[in-house]
Amino acid sequence: MTGLRVAVFRELSALNIEIAALKILDGESCLSQASYNTIKLEREDSAAWIILNRPHKLNTFNEEMMDELYDALNAVEKDAGIRCVVITGEGDRAFSAGADITAFPKVTPVKGEEFSRKGQKVFAFLEEMSKPVIAAINGYALGGGLELALSCDFRIAAEHAELGSPEINLGIIPGWGGTQRLVRVVGFKNAKRLVMLGERIKADEALRIGLVDAVVPSEKLRQESMKLAQRLASGPPIALKYAKYALNFGSQFPLEAGTRLESLLMALLFSTNDAKRGVEAFTSRSKPEFKGD
Repeated sequence: MTGLRVAVFRELSALNIEIAALKILDGESCLSQASYNTIKLEREDSAAWIILNRPHKLNTFNEEMMDELYDALNAVEKDAGIRCVVITGEGDRAFSAGADITAFPKVTPVKGEEFSRKGQKVFAFLEEMSKPVIAAINGYALGGGLELALSCDFRIAAEHAELGSPEINLGIIPGWGGTQRLVRVVGFKNAKRLVMLGERIKADEALRIGLVDAVVPSEKLRQESMKLAQRLASGPPIALKYAKYALNFGSQFPLEAGTRLESLLMALLFSTNDAKRGVEAFTSRSKPEFKGD
């Protein structure tokens, strides 16, 4: 390659990088290039929508969907233009009815343990994401579908939604973190009722026991979920990340260790420009514009 060609190549490479950056600033990102078979990945303002897309199977999980969900979550986590994530199911019947039971007859103990660990890995990654995640529960959230919702920060359910952990009726137990997260969300009493009796509950009962944060008319689920997403997206990204970390993981430590973690995270936030913007906005009685730096 001649010197002139090298120079031209460098200029074109730099231009492509600048164009990519401008696309992100203009609302485009790598999300628009993603192509999946079992999910959809869409962008609305600064929110990413991940839509489980197997409606003919009540959006149940097979290995391909689990792999594609993990890939989509990674893409969203790396996209600086995305500040909030919403997960829902295609259609109006199901958020997700869990694992695809039609594959169960072929599952060996080894394969069962591998699939369980894969789901736990994906849902743990979801729980540990730096961005807030909302579950927009548009129907059945059963078994693994409920476990997916439990890994999210907020859960909004449509009025017709039905939630439960019915694995016990198949002679098994939850395998994607349900026995652990249910206790943390609704307490031992309600967790045992859902897991050991395999009860399925309606949205209003889920709201009563604290399993969901809100119940809305089905036709308003996307609108209400987007309202919450926009509210979260307008907040300070670094502070939201640290708040999520302190709440999710600090609560697993003894109180003194948890409060020490809280102090360290709060102290770190004083070094951010967003903290300065927040204080300046407060003193000037204006609305802060947080930028995530």
